[in-house]
This record gives sequence, C-alpha cells and structure tokens, in this order.
Amino acid sequence: MRQLQRAKISALGTYVPPRLLTNADLEKMVETNDQWIQERTGIRQRHLVDKGVATSDIACEAAQIALRNAGVAPSEVEAIIVGTVTPDMLFPSTACLVQYKLGAPGAWGFDLSAACSGFVYALQCGAQLIQTGSHKKVLVIGADVMSAIIDYTDRATCVIFGDGAGAVLLEPASDREDFGLIDFMHEVDGSGVCSLNMPGGGSLHPATHETVDKKMHFVHQDGGAVFKYAVRKMAEFSEKILTRNGFTGTDVVAFIPHQANKRIITATAERLGLASDRVIINIGEYGNTTAGTIPLAMQSALDEGKLKKGDLVLLASVGAGFTVGATLLRWAY
Repeated sequence: MRQLQRAKISALGTYVPPRLLTNADLEKMVETNDQWIQERTGIRQRHLVDKGVATSDIACEAAQIALRNAGVAPSEVEAIIVGTVTPDMLFPSTACLVQYKLGAPGAWGFDLSAACSGFVYALQCGAQLIQTGSHKKVLVIGADVMSAIIDYTDRATCVIFGDGAGAVLLEPASDREDFGLIDFMHEVDGSGVCSLNMPGGGSLHPATHETVDKKMHFVHQDGGAVFKYAVRKMAEFSEKILTRNGFTGTDVVAFIPHQANKRIITATAERLGLASDRVIINIGEYGNTTAGTIPLAMQSALDEGKLKKGDLVLLASVGAGFTVGATLLRWAY
C-alpha cells in the first residue's frame, strides 16, 4: 500500500487593512471604556477595511505575500481553499474571486464555512489534497471582513471583531523531512447554533425589510455560553490530539490558538500546563478576525522569534456552530 505524502507549510503571508479602530474610538461610539474592553477581552485595537474592500481583496493580498515568500508563481497554484464567514457574495465563491484576482488560471477551489475554525478545517482539506498525491501546491486562506456584519451600536460584539487575512502554501514534504502536518481532530456541535450566529440572509430568513429592521444581518452572541464552551473544548481537544500522538503539553514549543478572547486562551494554556512564553497571543493588536486569527498569530510567532524549523506547534479553535478544531504540526522552515 502506497504511503500518504505528508503536507508541510512552506510559506505564510498575512494582511490587515491599515485603518485602525481603537478602544478610545469605541468609547465615543458606545457605552464602554478601554479598561472594560481590555479586562474582558485583552483587545486594544482592531483593523478595519475601507468601504468597497471585500474579503477576496484581503485574501488575495495575503496569498500574494505567501507566494512571494515561497518563490512560487500564481500559475503554479493548483487549488485554493478559503475559510470565511464573510464571502464577497453568496455565490460565486470567494475562492473563485481570489483565483481570478491572483491570476491562477490552473487552480480550482472552494469556500469553507466553519466560522473561527475555518482556517484549521481548510488546512486539513488542503493537506489531504497533498497527501493523496493529486496536488503539489495548495493555497489555504483564512480571511474575514467582520466589520461587514457587526452592529457598531452593540458593545457586546463591536469591541471584539476586526478584519484580517492569512494564507499558507502547502507543498509535499520530502521523505527525508520530519516536518509538516502530523494530525487533525475536529468536531461540530449544532446545538450551539443559538449561542453565536448571524440569522438573516440565508434560506431560513431571506433578506427583507423586516430582517434588516430586526438587525438579523449582524452577529448575535451569547458571550457567556461561548466562553464556557470554548475553554472546555479547546483544552479537551488539545489534550486529546497530543495524547493520540504520544506528546504532552511540555513538548509543545508554540501553542497558537484562535484569538477569540485573551481569558479563553490563558485558561486553556493553564489547563495544558503551558509556559506563558509558549502561548502566542496577539488579540490585543488585531481583535478577533475569525478565520484570520491563527495565520496572523503564526506570523506574530515568527516575528517574535518564537517559531523555528522543527518546532512542535499546536493549533486550536472553537467557532460558531459550534465548531471545534485542533491541529498538530512541525514547522517546516
């Protein structure tokens, strides 16, 4: 039986729009203050796109940087997978628009909707294209323009979310390399639908004057329920994937979780017994960019010198649905 080819991340690219929305700005918009926001979320600022800039635009920016870092031409890309909950439109897919804007005529692709777990879910899909031997170069992108679906009069959500994108290029690891994606573990729990959603605009509640008036096209969140579920499940899945592969928390060099809330991240890290210097947290600078958080945190880890070739890396996420994901890999460059 032919052994599956291991996939590796050979390059990374990230992009955030230049416009900032700080906590001081939000103090002028809703009843909140910098201390309240930082104590509850760890967020100081978030980046927002200008009007007319869509998810495909920031996804393409990140993808171009990743390809440039890899020395790979867009024409060499064979597949594009975009994790997002803010597609440019319901159809065609954002992946189609990225393919066109990127100038990748030989690529096919699709969108994947798993909210904050979108990047890790897309990463597994891309890795399996590599593992089967059918593809050699796959772009996996996590990108969201959350400002398009946030009510900036609702302090429970407008303080949390930002816009951003990250892309990785997946390629086969050679037989001599002990690098690349090791294992994935995912789960969905649809009972969480009421805890975090955007109810309007789909087939259940098509867009009408009524859905607009009721603000059904914005994110709605039960923060307490999400917090409790996220802490429990991120730790549980992190422990499970480590145990399944013969590791413990002490083996992890970089823990790169979804950046939903600083308190969720620190609670998960404490349960895993991880030293604080091994936990990557950049939510203060970017807020929650949904599918963009993990690649943006990867870039922060690289910039801070906390990630090098051969390091064992643990990714973990919880998102709307609920969706849960964990990924184990050895950094390849």
